[in-house]
Amino acid sequence: MTEQAQQEQPVHEGGGTADIGVVGLAVMGANLARNLAHHGHEVALFNRTQARTDRLVEEHGHEGRFVPSSDLAGFAASLSRPRKVIVMVKAGEATDLTLEAVAEHLDEGDVLVDGGNAHYLDTQRRERSYKRKGVHFVGAGISGGEEGALNGPSIMPGGSAEAYAVLGPLLEDISAKVEGEPCCTHIGPDGAGHFVKMVHNGIEYADMQLIAEAYDLLRTAGLPVDRIAEVFRDWNEGDLDSFLIEITAQVLQQVDAATGQPLVDVIADAAEQKGTGRWTVQLALELGVPVNAIAEAVFARSTSGHTTVREAARGVLRGPGGGQVDDVDRLVDDVRQALWASKVVAYAQGLDHIRAASDANGWGVDVAEVARIWRGGCIIRARLLERIRRAWAEHGPATLLAVPDVADDLARAQDGWRRTVATAVGTGVPVPAFAASLAYYDTVRRDRLPAALVQGLRDFFGAHTYERTDRPGSFHTDWSGDRTEHPA
Repeated sequence: MTEQAQQEQPVHEGGGTADIGVVGLAVMGANLARNLAHHGHEVALFNRTQARTDRLVEEHGHEGRFVPSSDLAGFAASLSRPRKVIVMVKAGEATDLTLEAVAEHLDEGDVLVDGGNAHYLDTQRRERSYKRKGVHFVGAGISGGEEGALNGPSIMPGGSAEAYAVLGPLLEDISAKVEGEPCCTHIGPDGAGHFVKMVHNGIEYADMQLIAEAYDLLRTAGLPVDRIAEVFRDWNEGDLDSFLIEITAQVLQQVDAATGQPLVDVIADAAEQKGTGRWTVQLALELGVPVNAIAEAVFARSTSGHTTVREAARGVLRGPGGGQVDDVDRLVDDVRQALWASKVVAYAQGLDHIRAASDANGWGVDVAEVARIWRGGCIIRARLLERIRRAWAEHGPATLLAVPDVADDLARAQDGWRRTVATAVGTGVPVPAFAASLAYYDTVRRDRLPAALVQGLRDFFGAHTYERTDRPGSFHTDWSGDRTEHPA
């Protein structure tokens, strides 16, 4: 830090004037601190590596009132009471170590926030631990990436109502706004905020996979990349209007300076993941909630990274001999319908997951409010979310798919949806998320499922019993004897 910059910064010793503090000043933490400062809040700063604190003050000190500290004792002393601290460090062991170090300098009634992508069970554990010490612990999901952190994210804080009364006004102030409403609300107790953020990321996985499958189908049909970029730009003007559709067009139109090729053609085709999508699927399995559209997106990323298997299979496995697409214009419209319908399924499954977890944990999550705060700031923000918010607020549906106007639109989209999946199968293009979404739609709409046979088989080899459609109770057939049926 320059001598002039040091002189311009207020002294923290015993001042206690900062409205809120941020610990962890990598890109997300630094941008969140700047966002707070832009909204007129005095922000205390601390980072384990002093150079990051110095760099933030040197480069952005003119943007607002920052109070840098070189140690946690000074950092805590610079905060007004009750102290409010947001920790922005990588999830895992580093989070616990940092939280514990900060908590040593906090008092009863202070609020400690983990703004990273923590597993909700870790958040529940931490909330119980700090509650015993009298410190309010908040697990806050923050979505929007680097730009959102700076200009207005969607924020999903959990924790106690008392903590939100202290912290909420600050978070609402810096969150994204849609129609004047802040994209921030109190999600519920203990780990509710981080759970909802996790499901947000799971839906994000599905959304991106569906977009990638749409691109792959159009590319295989012969459309050049620049034309596909135009298609996505057109789609963003209609019911598919969303942040991810918008940036898809931008990525596809980007040309690699070194080769002159579309950038997408020189990016390695192995997608990475940080864990939230995987957690979404794992926890859905534990709760018994079907999220197959999200699961297939997670598995698609895993498969893309199994390069040894792919290399071995590429030279051996054969694809279809025919399957030429004759009407590309119709394919474009079919894929649009498939993308919209599959996106609805992914959102429906994610929201069902949130409701199931809320019921299991007694969180009382308002799903309509979740949809409301996802309308802006976050990665999955989309025109569709206002429709979802209204549907949940008005109907509180067993499933989004059963809301009358949504069901009508899915019915209108299904022919194109089915043709899309059939075209993919005929041309050998993998569309696991499209196909899984359609399979879910067909599964929940059927009058009767082959699960009846599954139950019969289970009873045959394991005496697991079954229920009947014509009378109550559980039954077992003596398969190895005279095959008579008996009440279980």
